[in-house]
Amino acid sequence: MNTNRTHALLCAALAVSAFLLGGCATQKPYDYTAFKEARPASILVLPPLNSSPDVAATYSMMSQTTAPLAESGYYVFPVTLVDESFKQNGLTMPADIHAVPIHKLREIFGADAALYINVKQYGTSYAVISSETRVTAEAKLVDLRSGNTLWAGAATASSAEGNNNNSGGLIGMLVNAAIRQIVETISSQGHLIAGRTSTRLLGAGRPNGILYGPRSPMYLKEGVPAQ
Repeated sequence: MNTNRTHALLCAALAVSAFLLGGCATQKPYDYTAFKEARPASILVLPPLNSSPDVAATYSMMSQTTAPLAESGYYVFPVTLVDESFKQNGLTMPADIHAVPIHKLREIFGADAALYINVKQYGTSYAVISSETRVTAEAKLVDLRSGNTLWAGAATASSAEGNNNNSGGLIGMLVNAAIRQIVETISSQGHLIAGRTSTRLLGAGRPNGILYGPRSPMYLKEGVPAQ
């Protein structure tokens, strides 16, 4: 009797697990209604907020945004010009820049939309038998003409992706973790990983990612995978 009951409970647990895993694997499609109505052609990237302890996060991430956005078909205002323009107006802190009214941003730069980014994680961490450089960022694209949020998303990338740290036993893992931390810290690995995160976050053609802009041959061809 106990055996039958145990078997029944095990089957029920497996069924629940399968249901939960199936639910997690299903990604809800993003609502692009506002994006398709606005169809921005130019994007102003604001200096990202930095929620990480690494002071390099803001400008490292900001400098990595131009390529994926341009490749997605948008005109992107030069980040150095944008940064200098804010400094000339006495704005040096990302939080203060993010608080600038959208009509003022539109008046100064003439951009169709502004990209607000928050870097949640940036840098190398060491956890006894593992070490990795991880960059996680959230972004929101806002129409500077209407104030509507056109798109929002998040992405992360890590230097530990695809690594197998089980070789060499415990001593080997400890040594590898220590070496990785030193190498990645010295080589500014965070900037490289920020580039991967930015590509995943801002590259068009990805599930629930931004739509292609008017400079891309994929413009108005939503649903077609990126080449």
